[in-house]
Amino acid sequence: MSYRGRFAPSPTGELHFGSLVAAVGSYLQARSQQGRWLLRMEDIDPPREQAGAADSILRALECYGFEWDEDVLYQSTRIHAYEAALDVLRDQDQVYPCACTRSEIQAMLDKQPQRALAPVANAGPVYPGTCRYGLPEGRNARSWRVRAHDVHIDFTDLIQGKIIADRQHHADDFVVLRADGFFAYQLAVTVDDAWQDISEVVRGADLLTTTPKQILLQHYLQLAEPTYAHLPVVVNREGQKLSKQTGATPVSCDQVSATLSSALAFLGHPLPQDLAGAPAQEIWPWAIRRWHIEAVPKTATS
Repeated sequence: MSYRGRFAPSPTGELHFGSLVAAVGSYLQARSQQGRWLLRMEDIDPPREQAGAADSILRALECYGFEWDEDVLYQSTRIHAYEAALDVLRDQDQVYPCACTRSEIQAMLDKQPQRALAPVANAGPVYPGTCRYGLPEGRNARSWRVRAHDVHIDFTDLIQGKIIADRQHHADDFVVLRADGFFAYQLAVTVDDAWQDISEVVRGADLLTTTPKQILLQHYLQLAEPTYAHLPVVVNREGQKLSKQTGATPVSCDQVSATLSSALAFLGHPLPQDLAGAPAQEIWPWAIRRWHIEAVPKTATS
């Protein structure tokens, strides 16, 4: 299969430098292999989305010279596909209904700290398996969780190296249909990567911990497993990942050359002096010719 990559932003705010770095890395990895580069808008979390953000992201990508090869895929148009995938998981008994709230989960973990695994960064409380063998009496289902059996999952990341996630058990059961009725990221991204025939996923290392969950779903749904490459994450002066929540400023279309140069340098591909200040249409051909993912650092360098 020919190379197919993608960039999949969530419209929770405008495009900032951290997201631009992820776009640059995925774009260059695709173009350097004469592959196709797709754009997917992950707009399935309305409570977090910002009005107009999707259009703003597209405009920013255009002014930085990105060119995508197919129509933009909006996940909000794909709900039927996620429903079908959940039905398959139900038929296989690989998911189960859960009545627990986040506060209840945290309270249980506080009472029994010896049973808790270290939470994944930004993932919230780790589920202790309360509903795995049936709903408590008098309780109704709020969400659906995947049965993460004692499966040994490992993969080799093109940047981060060998990744082993062999502690899959009931404490790792993760949500695929949320209590508010929206499908979770894990299910949607897995289904859409397969549907779009994505051969390689290039994204930020903040999503590295989600990859074993997606591989598990690929196994359950009998979907192809792409290759993964997780880029270093851009952080602010306080060491926090750049995001809307940490006050990341949008990239400017008035500073394309300087910002694109900074993104390339961050990814281990600094521009030569003769291209300093050059327009994007001159920078991209150089970057595509010189791109080697082996030169990308595992973590951000100062």
